[in-house]
Amino acid sequence: MSNMMIKEVIASIEQLAPRSYAEDFDNTGLLTGSSDMKVKGVLVTLDCLEQVVDEAIDTGCNLIVSFHPIIFSGLKSLVAKDYVSRAVVKAIKNDIAIYATHTALDNAKGGVSYRMGQAIGLSGMKTLIPKKKLIKKLVTYVPTAQLEQVQEALFQAGAGKLGNYAECSFVSQGQGTFKGNEQSNPALGERNKRSTEIESQLSLTFLPHLENQILQALHSSHPYEEVAFEITELENKYQDIGMGAIGNLTDPLETQAFLDLIKRSFDTGSVRYSHNFQSNKGQRKIIKTVAVLGGSGAFAINDAKAAGADAYVTADLKYHDFFQGERLLLCDVGHYESEQFTKNLLYEYLSEKFSNFAVLCAKARTNPVNYF
Repeated sequence: MSNMMIKEVIASIEQLAPRSYAEDFDNTGLLTGSSDMKVKGVLVTLDCLEQVVDEAIDTGCNLIVSFHPIIFSGLKSLVAKDYVSRAVVKAIKNDIAIYATHTALDNAKGGVSYRMGQAIGLSGMKTLIPKKKLIKKLVTYVPTAQLEQVQEALFQAGAGKLGNYAECSFVSQGQGTFKGNEQSNPALGERNKRSTEIESQLSLTFLPHLENQILQALHSSHPYEEVAFEITELENKYQDIGMGAIGNLTDPLETQAFLDLIKRSFDTGSVRYSHNFQSNKGQRKIIKTVAVLGGSGAFAINDAKAAGADAYVTADLKYHDFFQGERLLLCDVGHYESEQFTKNLLYEYLSEKFSNFAVLCAKARTNPVNYF
């Protein structure tokens, strides 16, 4: 048996999909069990239904990593009377932890929508709807003589790294004043005397899931007994994190050929699509740029248009949504079908990270929709 704890596996998952990336309405994280249990095995699934819990029991796995959270809204009782409570009660009885990633993985670069794009051969993919109010900024004040040691510690903790650039900061110099009382132990100056020191103002941006380790690095490297700092949330969008993806087909396709590609790539029983797709001149249009978004994606139709997509592939479109398909081919491949690659994504990631216990893909078919 592995000596690794479930919390260590969770920490690794949250490097791929930090919970700070999740939407406010979501319920990500550890839903049942204890993070202090030793890992016996991990079962990866799209949905954590009762038959998935049975499979975990049969294969000796005590951690289920699920994309969808089986507990989404509040449970008022734990009587095993529906598909949610049956799965939860069985997991608790058998000491099985359930962890859900959901929109944290939706928003991660290389996550759900990027896998959709890979399935149909898109190149040059970028995030369709970059997330706002994600980037934070740290401002602190350091004696100039110790600036380099503090700056380096913060860089090592992940501050100043966004996209393809690392070790980004801004430094300005000025004078700082302070006066310690009788209980103080100033690194510079004397108690009960106002000191004036040449200090550097150091500014760095960072992603929110790194905040604790960055503050630990700041306090451990800073020479002052009381460290002055400010953290603010920026309005900026972050291009690498957010919903959906958009990219280009290597070879442009006409509508029918594109629909054939979609149906084949997502192995779906049907593709619902908008009928009024045409170019501005009413001619048959060639599809080159494609936007994708896993799960319910009607909210992003206008974003796909604004990004210049010729087609938008998603799920759960309603009747009136399809009327928005002017000059944009809307394709609904089904909710399960749009997210089916997520299980493989998580399996591949965890298998590469951990080799001292079994990581398995659930065999249970959890798609509640059938086609006739």
